[in-house]
Amino acid sequence: MTDSWLQLEDKVCVVTGAAGGIGTEIARELARVGARVALLDRDETGAAQAAAGIAQTGARAIAVGCDITDRTSVERAAAAVARDLGRCDVLVNNAATIYAAALMDIELDRWNQLMAVNLSGFLLCAQAFGRQMMAAGGGSMVHVASISGRVPQPYSGPYSVSKAGVKMLSQLLAVELGEHRIRSNVVSPAMVRTPLTEGIYRQPAVLARRESIVPAGRISGPKDIADVVAFLASPRSGYVNGQDVLVDGGLSTTWLSLIPRPGFEKQDAQA
Repeated sequence: MTDSWLQLEDKVCVVTGAAGGIGTEIARELARVGARVALLDRDETGAAQAAAGIAQTGARAIAVGCDITDRTSVERAAAAVARDLGRCDVLVNNAATIYAAALMDIELDRWNQLMAVNLSGFLLCAQAFGRQMMAAGGGSMVHVASISGRVPQPYSGPYSVSKAGVKMLSQLLAVELGEHRIRSNVVSPAMVRTPLTEGIYRQPAVLARRESIVPAGRISGPKDIADVVAFLASPRSGYVNGQDVLVDGGLSTTWLSLIPRPGFEKQDAQA
């Protein structure tokens, strides 16, 4: 039995970067509420495994190999989705990459490579699947960015630049596609515990320190992000457009509390 509150039953939802982590969880959540889901990834084997797991629940899910940095690959994927599931109703731009580098040391080809995945690829997918939404008379786009698009994340190459670009891309899409009844919004996670980041959280001191600065008292998981994506994808958020929803457990509210302010610190309760 599916959860009908989100009104996504039989909607065709496309998720990029869906072979693992946040992308797979988003695809699972959309399938759980009744959507037909296409999992796109360069790792076609990983996407196929994820799709098979979703299909075992009785949902309709397919895997499509796709390099989002290549227009031809994206257009082929869009055609495959339309053929096998129907025209796209929801696009979740999630694929991303990151590497460690100081800005003064970055080679231009590496800069361009990251921007191609994290930003230009979002545009190519918005164009290809947006055309299907236009033909269908509407749809929803949700782009996964990062708190790093609001707050600089140093020594991470152009990651913050790309994520800031995602926010503006989404706002432009919201404005330009509004006449076609297509909405465009961003979800910006902060710290998320995924297989890719698990090595960090296996260090008890690092985990404890990170948890201590989040008002929610824990590190988020992919399901926390997937829940918000599903809401923004759905008609339940029908008047939410051009927005950037920060999913950070309150982390962004703590900056001033981390600055020493003599006389304004928390006082221990008196015995």
